[in-house]
Amino acid sequence: MPADRTARVMSAISNNGQARKPGDLSIAVLIPCLDEEAAIAGVVREFRAALPTAEIHVYDNGSTDGTARAARDAGALVRSEPMRGKGNVVRRMFADIDADLFVLVDGDGTYPADRAPRMIEALIEGGLDMVGGARMAGEKAAYRPGHRFGNRAITATVGLIFGRRFSDILSGYRVMSRRFVKSFPALSTGFEIETEIAVHALEMRLPCAELEIPYFERPAGSSSKLRTIRDGIRIARTIAALIREERPLEFFSVLFAVLELAAVILSWPLLIEYLETGLVPRLPTAVLSTGLALLGFLSLACGLILDTVTLGRRETRRLHYLSLPGLPVPDERRAAEDRGHDAASGTREAPPCGHR
Repeated sequence: MPADRTARVMSAISNNGQARKPGDLSIAVLIPCLDEEAAIAGVVREFRAALPTAEIHVYDNGSTDGTARAARDAGALVRSEPMRGKGNVVRRMFADIDADLFVLVDGDGTYPADRAPRMIEALIEGGLDMVGGARMAGEKAAYRPGHRFGNRAITATVGLIFGRRFSDILSGYRVMSRRFVKSFPALSTGFEIETEIAVHALEMRLPCAELEIPYFERPAGSSSKLRTIRDGIRIARTIAALIREERPLEFFSVLFAVLELAAVILSWPLLIEYLETGLVPRLPTAVLSTGLALLGFLSLACGLILDTVTLGRRETRRLHYLSLPGLPVPDERRAAEDRGHDAASGTREAPPCGHR
């Protein structure tokens, strides 16, 4: 995107007019933190420089070092959330803070603050609800092989089940509209919150996009709180729970198929012997196979019922989403001028949804 367009959008945001225009939008930068004394001050200063009019909120998640003091000295608004876990912090931030645009970013200094204006521009110009930062690691130490493999596996799994619209669902850098934040239930407690955010966008079919961003190594003295195996298991459990809640018919249909297959395998020898002799041997096995078959049909019935309930829940969430004010539509004349500028400069607009 041309640099002058980004500067024009950010200049417009700083205006204080009375009419609700793109230039009147308030911005909140939300930074969850746990023991990030080495990085948080730099993160706050960088976002202050990139988004001068934004309010920067740092939520300390029970740090044992000087994270809160460093953030406060750097000019951030600091609050605390004693319940450990990133999901708990994000839920608290989404409930406490009100703004038109929300920038959610980790406090470890691995994400570039100077990309925030471009992400905000993409959100406003495209009329989107979320723009995620798809990480492109320039340093091997920044993106460990285990984390990279886990991210790809989880992203592929979510894409297979809920739709392939994101290439990095575990990114900790996102720009979201007020509509998105205030309609998001935020039920997770830990790092699986990113998966829940992505599934919420996919299930609600919200307009969203991705921008490629660099991903940096942590500064000296800062250590990752992510544990590959432990948090990978928690994310996998979250995906399974989301499938059960959001795709109950598919979930219980698989269970139905497994139970019926087991019943057929157990009962087949009994059926052959019954047809040959007219006797039913191994009565306990016959009872077990009959019970498995009944459980399978009961599972299928549960899936059909819960699918109807899930549809009603989805409609309710959609109506709540629509009841919230959306972003103002960009000025059509300016959009036409921008399109003409892009045509003259040989640049091409990316599609409003998907990877940019």
